[in-house]
Amino acid sequence: MRVLVGGGTGFIGTALTQLLKARGHKVTLVSRQPGPGRITWSELIRSGLPLCDVVINLAGENILNPLRRWNEAFQKEVLTSRLDTTHLLANAITNATHPPQAWILVTGVAYYQPSLTEEYDEDSPGGDFDFFSNLVTKWEAAARLPGESTRQVVVRSGVVLGRGGGAISHMLLPFRLGLGGPIGSGHQFFPWIHIGDLAGILTHALEADHVQGVLNGVAPASTTTNAEFAQALGAALGRPAFIPVPSTVVQAVFGRERATMLLEGQKVVPRRTLATGYQYSFPELGAALKDVVA
Repeated sequence: MRVLVGGGTGFIGTALTQLLKARGHKVTLVSRQPGPGRITWSELIRSGLPLCDVVINLAGENILNPLRRWNEAFQKEVLTSRLDTTHLLANAITNATHPPQAWILVTGVAYYQPSLTEEYDEDSPGGDFDFFSNLVTKWEAAARLPGESTRQVVVRSGVVLGRGGGAISHMLLPFRLGLGGPIGSGHQFFPWIHIGDLAGILTHALEADHVQGVLNGVAPASTTTNAEFAQALGAALGRPAFIPVPSTVVQAVFGRERATMLLEGQKVVPRRTLATGYQYSFPELGAALKDVVA
């Protein structure tokens, strides 16, 4: 298939592109910079959607970038980087002479309200209680297409674990030094997924015609708490992991509102993802972390 990937130059996009090419698909990236195998966002606006079978959007500013202060300007960037690219691609699909067979958007499990007791599947309510849940609601709304000529899939991703990027890149140094540990109370759930499985779910969604609607992009062992995750990461590295990171430190680094993403969590299960027939390569945390830190 000919696959157009918005924002495909980052951590997830690189893994997805490698998998798609290995499976014989032809990939074109939409990015800010021109280059071989790419078109720019301005070209997309000017010339419309190139001929393709599937469109996937991964574009969006990294919310948990510790180098960026959580202020109004950055919040706006986080919002527009997701909504504008999604609107652009959705409009290009709507106006295309030959619309693609499938349109896939990656959003986040921040749609579901943090809780120490609730369990969320793809049909659970959410999306209206804080900045991040509202962001996911607007983001998914921006992707909706009129009519049914193009199959639509939304993958709500958990924390993506993989080599060379993502959340784990910020955690490895303190853990390697034996200074790692749970964040805050450690009781909060930590919905995670190995990058190979996120790329796998997206590839499954574009190849399998019966897949549509919302899929939770989390591992089946998503009942992991933050403390259990810290312990498993320490074990994978052969290091102790008992030094907690106090909530006040997390709030100082990320800002109070953004810190809730780390200090509170959701128990998310991939009920529909499993029902579609997707088979996980890394369903268990221990094996996933061993692969990541190898």
